[in-house]
Amino acid sequence: MTTKPPIGRDTRLCMSLAARPGNFGSRFHNRLYELTGLDYVYKAFSTRDLAAAVGGIRALGIRGSAISMPFKEAVIPLLDALAPTAAAIDSVNTIVNDDGLLTGHNTDYGAVRTLLDAAAVDPAMPFVLRGSGGMAKAVAAALRDRGHRHGTIVARNADVGGALAALYGFAWKADLGDLSAPLLINVTPIGMTGDAAEMLAFPMAAIDAATVAFDVVALPPETPFLRAARGAGKRCITGTAVATLQALDQFVLYTGVRPTDAQIVEAEAFARAG
Repeated sequence: MTTKPPIGRDTRLCMSLAARPGNFGSRFHNRLYELTGLDYVYKAFSTRDLAAAVGGIRALGIRGSAISMPFKEAVIPLLDALAPTAAAIDSVNTIVNDDGLLTGHNTDYGAVRTLLDAAAVDPAMPFVLRGSGGMAKAVAAALRDRGHRHGTIVARNADVGGALAALYGFAWKADLGDLSAPLLINVTPIGMTGDAAEMLAFPMAAIDAATVAFDVVALPPETPFLRAARGAGKRCITGTAVATLQALDQFVLYTGVRPTDAQIVEAEAFARAG
């Protein structure tokens, strides 16, 4: 392992902005900085003033920032440019600062598509996607671009959920009811923290009827939905895997350095343990 320089005036800062910051990103990035010997440091933040926070990224020369719920769409007007990955789905999860020019990227899309490919999910497989925020856009776009044509987006807000479904050519419903499909995808905070921590994102009958369960919630690593799906013998795609792949792409965008596979595995294990 290359020795990382001590924090000093030349140390570059990267950060994240989220309504409810977690430790995964900070631990993953900082561990990779140690393993690669890069003079960087990463810190998670929350904010009630998004415009001021983005202004601080620009004014202080912060190299980059991850963007999480609920800021992925609201941040767009505050940026100077959008990379094709963000422009295509109108959602940003990463800001890169090049000498005051702030460009929005989206690394969620690539992570989701890579994991669906790795799990050999058949594009002919109908799906139910629960959620309608910025991450749901990335998932829906990845599904469409893989050739999925039969799916339903479930979201209570008819304007947002209906528009998302129409944009990608899928059906929309306001509630789950008795809806089921071979591929179930949760893109909501259900199973994360608070009152929803012990809730199932899908009813057990739908889980029993499914083939693949995909939960984008990264913390906890095993949500009630995923535990139930594993117990029922279903193939599972985890939010932790999404978090690792999208964070790796962010690391490369910020630093220009691609870690080794061994370094990535070690950083993920370190992040999960925190």
